[in-house]
Amino acid sequence: MYGILVLIMVIVVISSIIYLAPVDPERLVMGQRTDVGSLEAKRKELGLDQPLYIQLMWYLRDLSPIAVHENSQSAQEKYEYFPLLRFNDKALVIKRPYLRESFQSGRRVSEILWQAIPRTAILALSAILLATIAGILLGIVAALNQNTWIDNLAVVVSVLGYSLPSYVTAMILALVFGYYLGDLTGLNLQGPLTDYDVLLDKEVYIWKNLLLPAIALGIRPIGIITQLSRSTLLEVLQQDYIRTAKAKGLAKNKVIFKHALRNALNPVVTATTGWFAALLAGAFFVENVFNYNGLGLETVNALLNFDIPVVLGAVIFTSIAFVVINLFVDILYAILDPRVRLA
Repeated sequence: MYGILVLIMVIVVISSIIYLAPVDPERLVMGQRTDVGSLEAKRKELGLDQPLYIQLMWYLRDLSPIAVHENSQSAQEKYEYFPLLRFNDKALVIKRPYLRESFQSGRRVSEILWQAIPRTAILALSAILLATIAGILLGIVAALNQNTWIDNLAVVVSVLGYSLPSYVTAMILALVFGYYLGDLTGLNLQGPLTDYDVLLDKEVYIWKNLLLPAIALGIRPIGIITQLSRSTLLEVLQQDYIRTAKAKGLAKNKVIFKHALRNALNPVVTATTGWFAALLAGAFFVENVFNYNGLGLETVNALLNFDIPVVLGAVIFTSIAFVVINLFVDILYAILDPRVRLA
């Protein structure tokens, strides 16, 4: 229920900000040379002639899976709904959330997002897997070599990685490995994850274009996961049950990986899952640097063109991702930590 309230507040706040911008969406749809009568008709069709609170109510109605709509063939084709109850010219319907159409292309926003989201999800998932594996390994090595040059080096590298914004890291990686060392590495300075192959007559994946964006996006979470893994593991290693396990003669690896590491993973799980949601949003800048054809690049282009429905659709998806992932973290706590139980 909290998640639903968060989504509603996000929609209201972001919609209000965007709709108050000094832009005429009807001109973006119809063109700059359209006559006044056509612009007014389009403005009325889009509902832009209504007060802001009415526009917000209509938008929330379009997003709701259960709503009241006109009982007509055109409305059924537009919203793709299934009528539950019919009364006069209205109907109580069940439907998929309707995100409206792009002002620029006229395509359904849901179709645009459906094409772009998987590419961004692949990028974010690759980055968080890289960050999790590298961060936990560096944290374990640093904790087991406390106050040595290895520990100091791991801390310095993690702080440096966390301090660099993702888009700065992206530009450095693109210039070094995609431009100056491009002939040696075989990597492109920029490029999409998917492209249409005319010979094969289908869309193909260009996996090498995923490497640099994933590294650029994963550098910052590597830093925080390394420091969390190190600090929590050092704290757990001082617990009484760890000393008892060592006194019983258990092997060092078994003590660390079976007993200590599992209890030290809770803050790491929080950071990892939280960062995964953040990476979906943070990918916007990285995708723009590498011209990676995902949700981020699509949203940036929509912002530049004031394509309001596409921007709102991207924000809503990102908000849903944060809510769902935070709920998943709470459930995962109960699995990892025997002290936590779901009510």
